[in-house]
Amino acid sequence: MKNVLILGKIHSGGVDLLRDATGIAITELPDHSPDMKDHLGKTDAIIVRMTKIGTEEIAAAPGLKIVARHGVGYDTVDVEALTAAGIPLTIVGNVNAVAVAEHTLALMLALSKRLLRYDAATRAGNFDIRNTFSLSELYEKTVLVVGFGRIGQETARRCAAFGMKVIVADPFVAEADVAALEYGHTGDFRKALGKADYVTLHVPKSPETDNMIGAKEMAAMKQGACLINASRGGMVDEQALYDQLSSGHLGGAGLDVFEPEPPTAGHPLFALDTVIISPHCAAFTEECARRMAVSCAESVLAVLSGTLKADLVVNSSVMTNNQTA
Repeated sequence: MKNVLILGKIHSGGVDLLRDATGIAITELPDHSPDMKDHLGKTDAIIVRMTKIGTEEIAAAPGLKIVARHGVGYDTVDVEALTAAGIPLTIVGNVNAVAVAEHTLALMLALSKRLLRYDAATRAGNFDIRNTFSLSELYEKTVLVVGFGRIGQETARRCAAFGMKVIVADPFVAEADVAALEYGHTGDFRKALGKADYVTLHVPKSPETDNMIGAKEMAAMKQGACLINASRGGMVDEQALYDQLSSGHLGGAGLDVFEPEPPTAGHPLFALDTVIISPHCAAFTEECARRMAVSCAESVLAVLSGTLKADLVVNSSVMTNNQTA
């Protein structure tokens, strides 16, 4: 019997796939559960959402054969420790890009149409707020897409469909490839901050991207510009963002992520009606949640049967001869 530990709620589609397999026992725990340590000693595979998997957890699981990350980011997982132990870390691949891109556009639209302010005013009987003419359009506005991976590409495509002018900031993408899509390009996002009406972040969490949008970067943004972060918390200096929004320099922000998560009660940004917030849920549509859970389950079943392929493995150097590279 192989034991699969699921940390954090995942869609039933993935759980059912494991239950239908022969010789699989499943333990489901909430994210960050203190009971996790009681199960690691007999665990063969872990599916994890946001729980930290570090050297201590890996050492406590001598039979561990895979960690399947329920997402594409893996900043809560110690990749070096997994690699040293010969354990593959998998991600879900291109299954959440559309959901996150749609959420990004939803945040942009909510800001441009001032949905929070207009909703509250209308409910309070202030129907005349419509005569302030304070709404705006995405059409012909400039969006700076920082990071041109799967999610950045899907976001840029949707922005272009709204008639926006797209600038891509990614030093790892060739300018010619971006130009072929009729987008602008820069290797350093800071050089384009002053041109953008909207700045949207789609880069992985790393020491290089920690606090990448601070007071200096916000000051360089266009007066009235909006900042969108549906990537990871910690990339935006939240105090600086509050200051820039309160002063009126920035026009709004759409945030799906915070540092820490969940954010503290009474967070200063919550008091601003120029901020649209959501609970790190951009990828959690019903459709995407199923795709992610199924992808994780398939990776677990593949590694247990010796047929894991390298395309979703982050640390592919651990692939062995009995696996399909």
